[in-house]
Amino acid sequence: MTNLNDPTSPDEDLFGPKSQTNWTRERMRNFTIPLIIVGVSLSVSLLATQPNFIVIFTDDQGYGDLSCFGGEHVDTPRIDQMAAEGMKLTSFYVAAPVCTPSRAALMTGSYAQRVDMGLGSRFGVLLSADSKGLNPDEITIAEVLKGAGYRTGIFGKWHLGDQPPFLPTRQGFNEFFGIPYSHDIHPYHPRQDHFQFPALPLLDQESVIEMDPDADFLTQRVTERAVRFIEENRDNPFFLYLPQPIPHRPLHVSPSYMQGVGSEITDKLKDERESVDYKTRDLLFKQAIAEIDSSVGMILDTLKKEGIDEDTFVIFTSDNGPAVGSAGPLRGRKGSTYEGGMREATVVRWPGKIPAGTTNAELMTAMDLFPTFAKLAGARIPSDRVIDGKDIWPVLAHNQKSPHEAFFYHRGETLLAVRSGNWKLHINEGKTSELYDLKNDIGESNNVLNRHPQIAKRLMGHIDSFAADLAANSRPAAFVENPIPLNK
Repeated sequence: MTNLNDPTSPDEDLFGPKSQTNWTRERMRNFTIPLIIVGVSLSVSLLATQPNFIVIFTDDQGYGDLSCFGGEHVDTPRIDQMAAEGMKLTSFYVAAPVCTPSRAALMTGSYAQRVDMGLGSRFGVLLSADSKGLNPDEITIAEVLKGAGYRTGIFGKWHLGDQPPFLPTRQGFNEFFGIPYSHDIHPYHPRQDHFQFPALPLLDQESVIEMDPDADFLTQRVTERAVRFIEENRDNPFFLYLPQPIPHRPLHVSPSYMQGVGSEITDKLKDERESVDYKTRDLLFKQAIAEIDSSVGMILDTLKKEGIDEDTFVIFTSDNGPAVGSAGPLRGRKGSTYEGGMREATVVRWPGKIPAGTTNAELMTAMDLFPTFAKLAGARIPSDRVIDGKDIWPVLAHNQKSPHEAFFYHRGETLLAVRSGNWKLHINEGKTSELYDLKNDIGESNNVLNRHPQIAKRLMGHIDSFAADLAANSRPAAFVENPIPLNK
């Protein structure tokens, strides 16, 4: 590992520059973790056959951006149908309110701060030609399942490092088709004078096959590849990760979903030249969600067509709160550690295994998919490192209580809140500042800190213990020398 370069963040200067001492940089360079071989123990599998797993992970979609979660500004009939045939999770969290750390936590089953992915090299997310990425010594959910005989594929947005050692094909995925980071990291970014971004690459495996692909067709193209992956692996267990690039700004939809959009909008979009009209494109939000909904329908239809519907666990969620859409009843949006930044509208479906037409309010997280999938697949999870995720299969299948005593909210590297049971404590500069009863105040509008000092003290104890644990049990990101933009 080598020294850190100093790029800046493209779509939000969320956290400001990351200060690092020379000691920290030296520690990161010299600290390595041996890669262990993931063993397989089919005898611990709960099932006669290994199930398939599909994770549909949209980008910047809010808690209120599904019809089945109360959204009246969108129409999501296929996801609503998925909920009717499965379960709505109303207290499901991602581990960060922005892209890169949220995805690092999903892949590793660990808080992003535990794997040094809470920030990009200099700001909140990784960039093009970034020297930093998810350490290849990390064992991802894809590697665990691949070790258990699964075929693994990712189709969409990666955002955990764009240099070759960090690409999905080096992190456990057999197949990759998509973009290495957010699609706004391109020469038409509104702040291009500041960032100087290169053209956006589209990759197939590790090869760049196009530069600046037409973003209108990204949702369609990654969905088509995901469908093909299912068809080609119908006779083998598979893990499909479908991280859709949308509804991250700027919004794009394929032409078939532009029907009904007024000429005042389409004419403005035709006039786009050396920049992208974000505000006009924001008006396409309903259409973008409609295309995502249709994509989900295509995935579910393919499972039925191939006769593997009852063998497949499917979860739909998002990486963080909304930038354009709605957080529904929640306070806060993308980038915030209030509920709207990290609590996601989530639907899970597995016919015959997960009770249909149900709602579950137990606290669960994206990190939990790592150990849960490993258990259901009969795979072993790494024993040489801390995994923060918990097995939530008993919660989903048998209505048991959440295995989490506490869940922690970070912004960048800063620990800002904790939830335990129905109570959530916010801190400011290390001191208690706000306390909310989420059962009766989901919108975090009534600060009851002064009325419940003992509860605040108990939750502060969780924060202190967790901070000490992170300090003692964290792992470094990886860095490369002389990173260069991906090019064809």
